[in-house]
Amino acid sequence: MADLEKITINVGPVDLGQIDLLVDQGFYSNRTDFIRIAIRNQIDSHSHEINQYKQEKYFVFGVAEFNRSELEDLKSLGKRLNVKLVGALVISSDVTLELAKETFEKVKVFGMIRGPEPVKKWLRELQQES
Repeated sequence: MADLEKITINVGPVDLGQIDLLVDQGFYSNRTDFIRIAIRNQIDSHSHEINQYKQEKYFVFGVAEFNRSELEDLKSLGKRLNVKLVGALVISSDVTLELAKETFEKVKVFGMIRGPEPVKKWLRELQQES
């Protein structure tokens, strides 16, 4: 199973009661099932807008992974990354903060960033600047 990101939401008592009623009546196996389906339906309802972003603005939909060797190769060529993606940016555990700073120019991630804590923190800060 793919990596999942845990989110927390606050739901009013009436909405929660209605969800529980639907679960009790067998429409959904549990609250999480209901919420995942509701999220998927909302994403589907905006598929036109999402497809426009895919085609016009963002380069990657899915997972982009970078390891130390790849980043060192880019650095030796004098190249810097401008990463735009929807999904997950995964930085291997052997990438140092210094190497990340030398190779990432811009980052915009709609989704999650995985990697060493100092690198993740810096990439989130860099994302705020972009």
